Amino acid sequence: MTVLSSTERVRSGASSAGRISVSIANGVATVEISNLAQRNALTRDMCWEIQELMPRLEADADVAVVVLRGSGDTFCAGASISELSSVLVDPQPDGTSVDHLSGADAAIASLSKPSVALVDGACMGGGWQIASACDFIIANERAVIGLTPAKIGIIYPRPGMERLVRLVGQANAKYILLTGRTFSATEARALGLVADVVPSASFEEKSAALVSSLRSRSRFSMHSMKRLVDATDAAPSDADREWADAWAAMPDSPDMEIGISAFLNREQPQFRWRPVD
Repeated sequence: MTVLSSTERVRSGASSAGRISVSIANGVATVEISNLAQRNALTRDMCWEIQELMPRLEADADVAVVVLRGSGDTFCAGASISELSSVLVDPQPDGTSVDHLSGADAAIASLSKPSVALVDGACMGGGWQIASACDFIIANERAVIGLTPAKIGIIYPRPGMERLVRLVGQANAKYILLTGRTFSATEARALGLVADVVPSASFEEKSAALVSSLRSRSRFSMHSMKRLVDATDAAPSDADREWADAWAAMPDSPDMEIGISAFLNREQPQFRWRPVD
């Protein structure tokens, strides 16, 4: 598999309706949703591009953290209304249909590396589903979030709805979906739709500091704990196996000794663990 170099900038998508682009610097891959004419709405091709890009970022040993954001002052208006059917229920020759939005969701969620969505401006419908596929969402205080399938006569995709219920509970999920309300960033945080809200004046600075802090943490710790948190939804036997494997691997990771030594010597640890190809 071809992977991205640390200095390469890849711009995918021949479609003039939008594109997904990525820039990689200092171990951070910043993935940008860009479709300004439609407030960064996702077309079928853009969903494909996300599905193709995420395995490449996963395979790139130089990428430690993945950041997802929108171009300009909008995160994502959801699935493109003009392509809604082909995005959500694309018919296949065998009579089945494909939900490309949820395919993009699954590609992001499958990353073993930490991922964060930086939400500025509108984050609507499928835009929240894509953002919530990351490990957590940081919102600008001017962000607005709405899950509005009831306004256009559709059903929210299953992966997004199930994640919504896990994050906010059944009653709040029904309230959010059935009313189709748009929430301020502060309201969204209170409901559990985002992890944190950052003032607009310092959004870029604080977001960069957060990503930098993730970059400095032990990759062994982050990869392991991300996998173990996800395993809480798995069958008990699978969760037990994940825990046993992670706990057994901890003494063999160089990061444990490095972290303890740095703490005792009041130094900044320089962690060395890298994922096995």
